[in-house]
Amino acid sequence: MKSILNKLLLIGILTMVSNSLSAQNWINVKDTENFDKWRDFVVKIKDTYAPDSRDIYLSVYDDEEQAGKYVIETTSTEIQSYVLNEEKGSTFTVKLLPDSDLNGKTKGIINLSVANLRTRPSHSAEMATQTLLGTPVDVLKKLGGYYLIRTPEGYLAYVDRYGVQPKTEEELANWTSRNRAIYVADYGHAYLEANTTSPRVSDLVMGNILTVVSEGEDYWQLEYPDGRLGYVESNRLMKYDDWKAMVKPQADSVLQVAKRMIGVPYLWGGTSIKGVDCSGFTKTSYFMNGLIIPRDASQQYRQGEELNIMTDGDLDVKKAVSNLKKGDLIFFSASKETNPKQPITHVAIYMDNGEFIHAAGIVRINSFDPTAPNYDSQSLTIVGARRYLDNEEFIASHTLNSKKGY
Repeated sequence: MKSILNKLLLIGILTMVSNSLSAQNWINVKDTENFDKWRDFVVKIKDTYAPDSRDIYLSVYDDEEQAGKYVIETTSTEIQSYVLNEEKGSTFTVKLLPDSDLNGKTKGIINLSVANLRTRPSHSAEMATQTLLGTPVDVLKKLGGYYLIRTPEGYLAYVDRYGVQPKTEEELANWTSRNRAIYVADYGHAYLEANTTSPRVSDLVMGNILTVVSEGEDYWQLEYPDGRLGYVESNRLMKYDDWKAMVKPQADSVLQVAKRMIGVPYLWGGTSIKGVDCSGFTKTSYFMNGLIIPRDASQQYRQGEELNIMTDGDLDVKKAVSNLKKGDLIFFSASKETNPKQPITHVAIYMDNGEFIHAAGIVRINSFDPTAPNYDSQSLTIVGARRYLDNEEFIASHTLNSKKGY
């Protein structure tokens, strides 16, 4: 038992170290000694208005045109108001993103079957998440060959120029108004001609969205955000509007998608059937049923209806089986025994009778009941559960219809 807990503790520590490394290097000034008198001020800004770099961008750097002056670059209007209210305008200039250098192309559409989004604008940087072809995003800033973007769930990360096609508001609206198709098979390809022996245009995965040029009996010709054309087998597609009207955020449907990913390998940052991390797995299972939930496990834990499954800080199996419903999310903390704040490090989808499905090594089904043959000792680190389904307020604000570009 002790060795198991030590191993889980190590996983938690590594996760926290990785998270701290992936945080923005948000103070970028050359004369740090001269800047010291302002450090407390900008740290207070971060702690108050931008504590999580995954959803609020903040960077402080030298004003190249005025010595001893600084620029606060951010996505937060609250930070701008705070600086003005504190009358620090003589020292700090607030630059709100999106950047004016984008010339109005402040929207974008993901252009690859699965685009890798990173914590910094570099191929060697940690992969923060992934986003699927056809996903509408906000484009905030260009740095060399990379764009800082914001995904529909509000996640900030960098994608290379091949991964996103920048658009104006008008161009995004045009894309949204067109006849679109969604790829509903697990995995496949688009071809230059209407046969599978033709050269390939790209791979495709479940959840990819493209516009329809023409519909044949066996193949549809589709267009990518960057204008490429490809033929896709019609039996692997659905008209997007028909699919969106059909899908409902219901437990059995969420679990049906989840089970399609059984055996898929764990991939840090992964959100597609090619590879998933724990929260990417839950996010994808919900997305294919019309619901956009927060990206990371810790963010998913902060929303939804809290469920009573614990007694004196430990999982109460009888209570959990009684109070959980299919499709609920179960959360784990690898540092549960040593850290009172219990940072969330894992998430699973509840099935029934104590069983849950999750991405841990591979996507698999386990039980938190110690008497079950598929019991997983990771259940010792369960710290809570949340319900998104049957929560009308949450669903109303997180459906595809509530997100611009979908």
